[in-house]
Amino acid sequence: MTQTPSELDRVLSLVAERRAEFEEKRHIPREVVAEFKKAGIYRASTPKQFGGDALPPAEFLRIIERISAVDGSAGWVASFGSSLIYLAALPLDIQAELYAAGPDVAFAGGLFPVQPAESVHGGYRISGRWKFASGCKGADILGVGIKAGEDQAGRPLTAVLRPDQVEIVENWDVIGLRGTGSHDLVVDGAVVPREWTFVRGSEPTVDEPLYRYPSVPYAAQVLAVVGLGVARAALDHVIAQGGRSGYTGAPKPAERATYRISVGQAEAQLRSVRAFFYEISEEVWATVEAGDPATREQASLLRLASAHLAKTSFEVVRAAYQLAGIPAIADGSPMQRYLRDASVVPQHAFLQEGMYDGAGAVLTGVQPFPGYL
Repeated sequence: MTQTPSELDRVLSLVAERRAEFEEKRHIPREVVAEFKKAGIYRASTPKQFGGDALPPAEFLRIIERISAVDGSAGWVASFGSSLIYLAALPLDIQAELYAAGPDVAFAGGLFPVQPAESVHGGYRISGRWKFASGCKGADILGVGIKAGEDQAGRPLTAVLRPDQVEIVENWDVIGLRGTGSHDLVVDGAVVPREWTFVRGSEPTVDEPLYRYPSVPYAAQVLAVVGLGVARAALDHVIAQGGRSGYTGAPKPAERATYRISVGQAEAQLRSVRAFFYEISEEVWATVEAGDPATREQASLLRLASAHLAKTSFEVVRAAYQLAGIPAIADGSPMQRYLRDASVVPQHAFLQEGMYDGAGAVLTGVQPFPGYL
């Protein structure tokens, strides 16, 4: 079911209506996740052979960008509609079981810190605590990272569990993206069959173009684009407020050259970084759709574009916050939420400034740091 404009509009209206509730509750309620499912968001990365849409990444990213412009937390949780690309590494019969009730599956994971697991007959006995399981309150299945033998690249396994095997510790108390419900997960002695484990980013068993697209760079993209949506909303807000009268009787903001220059610079920054972001995504998609693997250089540019988008989006929001003037400090100002949410995005491990180092290494022919590609 490919999403139609009317379905997305319905989701956007719902998010606008309930975004204050998301922040107060610190998660996106399950009934809202159900509406995301109806709109096709959680079948976006389900293989077509199991009834999913397997959307081109740029198409899905534009959906997340629009949701994030209404609410960053909702966009962040919706972005995990892309996470089923990881599960394409599971055996095909396991995937058939996973999607037996339909292609709309919400998967959330708290993969770190990776915990040791005990090998038992046919699988692993798992205990431990994991952090940052965004969207876990509305998930159908959950993943945790375990040490139980590593692949040649040293990557850990992810074990897939049912919600009744996991305790959610509600401790997501943060400055921004408060509604993502990125709580801790606790597992106490659950046994997971070996066939329900996979290595994130490993070779897929599904032969469709989406699963040839670099999975870890895609995971960075779906998070970075949240910052883009938030920045767009913040900049649009100060543009619209340019004609307001000030408290002191001074000229209206749009009558000041400094205001107009700052708005113009921010607009150019945001549009430029957005263009790079979508350009490389579409280039890589064309490669994998043609049946070829993405190159090392292409995967690196995806990571670079994501980190640069997250950083620039935050810079644009900070500029917009300053342009908004004294009204921005009021509790009821949307600029407070924009600033807090945008500040969180570049803090993610996938999007920190170290990604520039990795990209620079690839560009100059030097080996990048472990785990970059």
